[in-house]
Amino acid sequence: MTPLLTTRGLTKAYDGLRAVDGVDFSLATGEIRAIIGPNGAGKTTFVSLVCGRVPPTSGTIVFDGEDITHMPAHLRVRRGIAYTFQITSVFPNLSAYDNVALPAQRTLEDGRAKTHLHAAIMSALEHTGLADRANIQAGALSYGHQRLLEVAMGLALKPRLLILDEPTQGLSDSEIDGFMGLVRDIASSATVLLIEHNMDVVMELARRITVMNAGKILAEGMPEEIRADEAVQRAYLGTENHG
Repeated sequence: MTPLLTTRGLTKAYDGLRAVDGVDFSLATGEIRAIIGPNGAGKTTFVSLVCGRVPPTSGTIVFDGEDITHMPAHLRVRRGIAYTFQITSVFPNLSAYDNVALPAQRTLEDGRAKTHLHAAIMSALEHTGLADRANIQAGALSYGHQRLLEVAMGLALKPRLLILDEPTQGLSDSEIDGFMGLVRDIASSATVLLIEHNMDVVMELARRITVMNAGKILAEGMPEEIRADEAVQRAYLGTENHG
């Protein structure tokens, strides 16, 4: 099966420091993949390269058979790549409904009726358990609900690839349980790439795990393989602080 996303030799250097260093990566359609690693490993820089937020120094990115290495971020969104940020990026003075309306409008540029837009917005809010908070200002929502609103905004784009950067940060245990169910549900119609520090979430959700360290891929494999990998334990899992 042709991978949905591949990178070859993907590199991002800042004044000689290689934040991402020659990464070869492949992601299958319908997969839930987790990227883990210590702070400074290059995880967020890597997904920022994939979604077009930062340009690569060298290397290539191919999405669904198309070279998108130099494609602007907004065109990648139209191709089906959605990215939720490590820090919440909702519009606090807009309602939850209006926050989701902004990305939803991008999927209805063919002039379909407003009823289609409303249905798309409410579907995304219902998916994330926020339908009953549709008219609440985003800034008045709890931090956990703001994170879920971000996911709803991503879902409104009808993505083929949804990239989630630290989505469970700030969520309660019960909210994390609900989030894991949500991701499994999302994976029935989209591919999910997840950066996550909560190892319980990673081991529970991911079919495969990619471990980054110092800008490079240290290991890849099934959760049980990663848990048993001595190099991974030394670099990441064996430390007391997974930060």
